[in-house]
Amino acid sequence: MVRVRQALGRPWVIGVLVVAVAGAGFGLYWFQPWKLWQDETVEEALPGAVSTSAPADPSAPAPGDSPAGAPAEPSADTAASPSAPAGPQTLAGGELISHEHATSGSVKLVRLADGSHVVRLENLDTSNGPDLRVWLTDAPVKEGRAGWHVFDDGAYVSLGKLKGNKGSQNYTVPEDVDLSKYSSVSIWCDRFDVSFGAAELARA
Repeated sequence: MVRVRQALGRPWVIGVLVVAVAGAGFGLYWFQPWKLWQDETVEEALPGAVSTSAPADPSAPAPGDSPAGAPAEPSADTAASPSAPAGPQTLAGGELISHEHATSGSVKLVRLADGSHVVRLENLDTSNGPDLRVWLTDAPVKEGRAGWHVFDDGAYVSLGKLKGNKGSQNYTVPEDVDLSKYSSVSIWCDRFDVSFGAAELARA
């Protein structure tokens, strides 16, 4: 006990303890190991994929109906109304493969009815981790350790933080992005510069 008190009384011992505690705190913040055991599921519908309009009442007369026996004539409203916009269209897609962490699910590049684009992750299942992002990249998807670090070597666009490590989610592609330049999607850990999983986008 006397020796312990004498050791703690030395300034260098206190300094070492302070550094050790600070280092442990920084390590916990930086690595956030508890996230490996914390799942976050996010389920989003594809925008514009589900119609919410109510079915028409078959017993109600339609606007512009002609009297019985008279030939039907198109109303001005009907003739002038534009055709309904097309629904979402899948332009490219692929299956996720595992990199640093076991990862599965599918990726789709989808053009919505309004002309905007989203990258959609479907049935995603990967590990949680610090600072995970969804990247649209021009890098090839390689299996094994050779594919872990390639996605920041060329051009890439971050579509934002990963919303959840499980589920189906949409990520908006900025309007000024030239989609012809990008061929893959990576679940990218920006803190440690490593891919958790990735998919090649094969054109539909």
